Amino acid sequence: MSLRNDTGILIFLTCLFISANSSAQIKGDDGLTINGYVDTYYSYDFNDPESHNRPAFIYNYNRTNEVNVNLAMIKLSYSKERVRGNLSLMAGTYSNANLSSETGLLKNIYEANAGVKLSKKTDVWLDAGIMNSHIGFESAVGKDCWTLTRSLPAEGSPYYETGARVSYNSEDSKWYLAGLVLNGWQRTTRVNGNNTLGFGTQVTYKTSPEFLINNSTYFGNDNPDSTKAMRYFADTYLTCMLSKHFAVTAGYDIGIQQKSKGSSDYFTWYSPVVILKAIFNEYFSAAGRFEYFHDPSQVIFATGTPNGFRTLGYSLNIDYQVTSQALLRIEGRSLDSKDAIFIKGSELKNSNFALASSLSLTF
Repeated sequence: MSLRNDTGILIFLTCLFISANSSAQIKGDDGLTINGYVDTYYSYDFNDPESHNRPAFIYNYNRTNEVNVNLAMIKLSYSKERVRGNLSLMAGTYSNANLSSETGLLKNIYEANAGVKLSKKTDVWLDAGIMNSHIGFESAVGKDCWTLTRSLPAEGSPYYETGARVSYNSEDSKWYLAGLVLNGWQRTTRVNGNNTLGFGTQVTYKTSPEFLINNSTYFGNDNPDSTKAMRYFADTYLTCMLSKHFAVTAGYDIGIQQKSKGSSDYFTWYSPVVILKAIFNEYFSAAGRFEYFHDPSQVIFATGTPNGFRTLGYSLNIDYQVTSQALLRIEGRSLDSKDAIFIKGSELKNSNFALASSLSLTF
């Protein structure tokens, strides 16, 4: 297993497995809960890159032809009537790839936030710190996602954010509203020379556990002030249980960004995704995914090619819920691009196919 000779990560993972064998979860009467998660995987990219790295726009399960750890995490949560907080420390190839721009120990923080309830009668909270992104229906925690790998819209939008959030839950739990002030587009520390805050909103309507619709937005500048380029982004998705055995999630992301400081012209990108899930019984399920990412101006994914990033994807995965804590998965995924952006030996290809398997444990 390749862990890039990182002794600290190896010790961290060893402690996780020891904890898993000794206790499924630690929960105290004082409101403190401790739990963990380990997601191991093996993937094989049929383009067989010599570096063992999958394409640069893939941040999860991105090593090929080796057994590795995508995400290993220990989480401490504290919750009382008027206060709450979370601290999650992580290691794995996900953090190496997606947090490469962060410095020092910030690369190993999945979540670190504190919250206070602002009203005794109304469910209004103020939370601040490093938080899970308010954008999208996927996260780096594989067990919470319908597919083994993350979709192109997920890889092309923030997984985490740093700032402050005011949120409201309605009394009947149907409505969730939030407004956010952020350090930027998936950043813990600000870009040097940037003095522009980012802002976000989220509106979720849930009629029942079987139907949910969500809209999230972001607007801000992620460049130094000297090259300021405002970005406006919206993510909309719905999740619906069609029957006892079938469910669907459909999403659509769209963004625009100024071509230059003060310009009235904008670059545009968009990305639709549809996932159909079949639930056979309490142990087996499957999910099929269609996805497309259209970014000809290369705002999100740089290719250096004439047509930019215009990529279509399909995948199919089968899940086996071994126990309530252990999940075994296998997936085949095909990606096809308008330009030749995938490396195969000394050549560039328009297509890419990979098989992946994962074993995750929650404790």
